[in-house]
Amino acid sequence: MNPANDSVSILRSMIKASKRLAVLTGAGMSTESGIPDFRSAGGFFEDAARAQRMSESYYRTSPESFWPEYKAVFLRKEFLAAKPNDGHRALVEFERMGKEVTILTQNVDGLHTAAGSTRVLEMHGNVHAAVCPRCSARYSLAEILAQDVPHCHAYTLKGGDCQEILQPDIVLFEQPVRHFQDAFYAVARADLLLVIGSSLTVEPVASLPQYASQAAKRVVINLEPTEFDERADLCLYERQAEVFAALL
Repeated sequence: MNPANDSVSILRSMIKASKRLAVLTGAGMSTESGIPDFRSAGGFFEDAARAQRMSESYYRTSPESFWPEYKAVFLRKEFLAAKPNDGHRALVEFERMGKEVTILTQNVDGLHTAAGSTRVLEMHGNVHAAVCPRCSARYSLAEILAQDVPHCHAYTLKGGDCQEILQPDIVLFEQPVRHFQDAFYAVARADLLLVIGSSLTVEPVASLPQYASQAAKRVVINLEPTEFDERADLCLYERQAEVFAALL
């Protein structure tokens, strides 16, 4: 389906007139890159028991069991092979146009940064790193993949390697989101708010759009309606990559 020309024209005019954009992105931003929506019907997190195995408490009580589960969800071949799509590239292009673009993403795939965006708040973290909960040493994706259950090998003051089991650098269930104050500030000062590929059902991120300035324009691009739609100036129920391909 091709996005309606008039809606794309309105969106193009809004972007052209804007100076500061706050862009809230959800799973629908990355499904176009082949990454599944874990919270959708039939998704991994629809099963409460499976979702519990991605919790902080499960990691802390059963870290050796946690890691195989985590890798099976977040470090699958198609996840790691994903590339930025037209939507990611469009946000980079807006920066090149001289606009201040702050991305507030619920995604953990790192595709906004890979595309070249420079102001990205990864509110749920990033799968491409892990951290030692004891000594705070950080590890790359390559180091994570090199071990079935990755351990810290940082040298300690007591001598020898730390050997603590690493924690992935994402927000697990039961943990608070990151960068919320910075995200709030970005939304409050923006003159254009774009909500892309998010159903706006997961708090506290779902509440961020309500902090947009009265003077700001608000746009929702999502396949399904959201509770914020009645307060939006423009809603496009389309695949975001198709919208941005038509826009550019």
